[in-house]
Amino acid sequence: NDLLEIILLLAEMIELKADYQKTAEGVVIESFLDKRRGPTATLLIRDGVLRKGDIIATPSAYAKVRILENFQRKIIQEAFPSMPAVVLGFNEVPRVGESFKAFPDLESAEAYVEKKEKKRKEILTEILDSDKKILNVILKADAVGTLEALEDVIKRLPQELVLVRLLKAEVGDINESDAKLASSGKAVIIGFRVGIDALARKLIEREKLRVFKFNIIYDLIQKVRELMNELLEPQIIKRLLGKMEVLVVFRKIDKGQIIGCRVVEGVVKKGAKVDIYREEKIIDSGIVLNLQKNKIDVEEAKE
Repeated sequence: NDLLEIILLLAEMIELKADYQKTAEGVVIESFLDKRRGPTATLLIRDGVLRKGDIIATPSAYAKVRILENFQRKIIQEAFPSMPAVVLGFNEVPRVGESFKAFPDLESAEAYVEKKEKKRKEILTEILDSDKKILNVILKADAVGTLEALEDVIKRLPQELVLVRLLKAEVGDINESDAKLASSGKAVIIGFRVGIDALARKLIEREKLRVFKFNIIYDLIQKVRELMNELLEPQIIKRLLGKMEVLVVFRKIDKGQIIGCRVVEGVVKKGAKVDIYREEKIIDSGIVLNLQKNKIDVEEAKE
């Protein structure tokens, strides 16, 4: 009761108001795929009144409100500002955090979704046209909230050199469709707290697809980092140990030459790689297979 009183007091002080005359709009606070009832979303109304039969859309999905329920899952005919309302009738599961608004007809709602999707693809194409390496990923999770949390964390990974492209991000077990897309799109499949159905398992084994399953978000993100690093070319860093001057060539052997040298700078070590210069140009390269000083084997020779 104390908490409610404080909330109401603060709301009055900052003059929180809603416009009942506006077309309905608000935000998606929860969404999931109900196997029995289809795509389901809980919406929080900010302005206007949402009624059964209204046409609404988010950037990723549209709906004709087929069923409208209150937070107790009781059927209602309209939802007012500040009310959470469960809506059935979406063509796809909308993303949590997306804003929604009402449209006069279904065609307008579809056009809105298409426009947003086109813009998203244009941005993606612009990124793909760069010289970055690309890691294609199919992401499956047990719940929409978890899926979107994973997407958010993956997007925050440093992607200056390797771009993570989510070919698909859905709720549910890994299925045959996922396996086919992974095969055609050269993608890895990453699952979080999900299973693999029988048809998908057969295809995965036949095509030798890479599938990784996790129960801990940290482990999943670490694997994504590893997969990104696999795409990078190895960086070869040459560290100068020392220099030596050839004084005499004793004889040639199967694996090279036996030479007499003087270390003129730094140190020479057994196993080190060697570049041979003549007139400041590299004429050959090799490895120090053995090193002797006064006919005694040593690990290194200093200046």
